[in-house]
Amino acid sequence: MAYPNTRHRRLRASAALRGLVRETVLTADDFIMPIFIARGEGVRQEISSMPGVYNLSLDKLDEELHEIVSLGIKAVLVFGVPDPAEKDAVGACAYDEQGIVQEGIRRIKKSYPDLLVVADTCLCEFTDHGHCGVVHEHGGQAVIDNDESLELLVKTAVSQAAAGADIIAPSNMMDGFVAAIRKGLDEAGFAHVPIMAYSVKYSSAYYGPFREAAQSAPQFGDRKSYQMDPANAREAIREARSDAEEGADFLMVKPGLAYLDIVRTIRDRFDLPLVVYNVSAEYSMVKAAAMQGWIDEKAIVLETLTGMKRAGADLIITYHAKDAVRWLNEKK
Repeated sequence: MAYPNTRHRRLRASAALRGLVRETVLTADDFIMPIFIARGEGVRQEISSMPGVYNLSLDKLDEELHEIVSLGIKAVLVFGVPDPAEKDAVGACAYDEQGIVQEGIRRIKKSYPDLLVVADTCLCEFTDHGHCGVVHEHGGQAVIDNDESLELLVKTAVSQAAAGADIIAPSNMMDGFVAAIRKGLDEAGFAHVPIMAYSVKYSSAYYGPFREAAQSAPQFGDRKSYQMDPANAREAIREARSDAEEGADFLMVKPGLAYLDIVRTIRDRFDLPLVVYNVSAEYSMVKAAAMQGWIDEKAIVLETLTGMKRAGADLIITYHAKDAVRWLNEKK
């Protein structure tokens, strides 16, 4: 029916009406909060490019966890920040039983057994060269050895599961990483542990602040030979399909904000739970603008996160998680 009989504004006339017909709703259950666990004691070091986010030593972890749990956030994504002296060419401290991630996972599960621990499974934070796999020289060029890297990633995943991780989240973008890790987990007695695959991970400029936080910037070259070209969309379908066929339990798109078309594409083609990573620079840009008084931080954050969920995300990994839940609770 045409105007004047059709009046779309009737359903926008009051807050109660808008709430009644709202299609997309954010809750604390939608969020996964990243945390960075560092070596040392008494460490609570704010990341300069990510205000409000900290590198935390094990003895400072409980305070952060208490806040996360008290807000009703159900899951954390654990990254490790080892001592630089621990790093080597093959990232051995990534799969060390006494590695910082493994110690952190055990600490979290002991204090908060019901909090879901998602373990990022990669080598970049643990290698002295900062790449996500084993590097060899071929013809005068540094090349990431895909299959040799898979062996170490499997060892890392198994060690994380053994420490108590509830979900393994491999972020390395090596071909076949889901199949290799699934096989390794199953053979080690962890068939019940799901894999949250970083299926569609672009070689993005939006990762800069994270690399400061995790001290994981490549020491040479870049990651364009294994992370995806931001110009490609059809390739994302191929990547997601491979992970689904290899046994992934979740798919992920990373970053989020500049890739919402990809989120919708993956949502429309696959029925697995879909995760979006609201990455570090997306967070930092909002924080910087808010600190200048240029934007309404609360409104911008909630609108952005709503957009990600509306695009098809079931879960959102975000550094805004704590603030977002506080703001959502204000509305109740």
